[in-house]
Amino acid sequence: MPKITYIDADGGTTVLDVDHDDSVMRGAVLAGVDGILAQCGGGASCGTCHVYVATDCTVELPPMHPVEDELLHGTAAPRGPRSRLSCQLPAEELDGLVVHLPDRQI
Repeated sequence: MPKITYIDADGGTTVLDVDHDDSVMRGAVLAGVDGILAQCGGGASCGTCHVYVATDCTVELPPMHPVEDELLHGTAAPRGPRSRLSCQLPAEELDGLVVHLPDRQI
């Protein structure tokens, strides 16, 4: 199983083994990680699973879909150069991924 590290806004760290078939968002939701709301359930329509990929993380990310790009312009926390929607990040391709959770999703 891919290991994904979630770092909350206060610096607390949660490391999870996420099922290959799940997204980074779904892994967090199933484990009860605070900071990812996922109000749309992973449909890339709400932006409440916004994360910042760690700058020192060397895991290659999949290309960003235009819908994801558009949603990231309206997230509650400011968009950054490493912002992604965690529902659009398939865990199976991202072993070792480290993401920072914003201080708010809504």
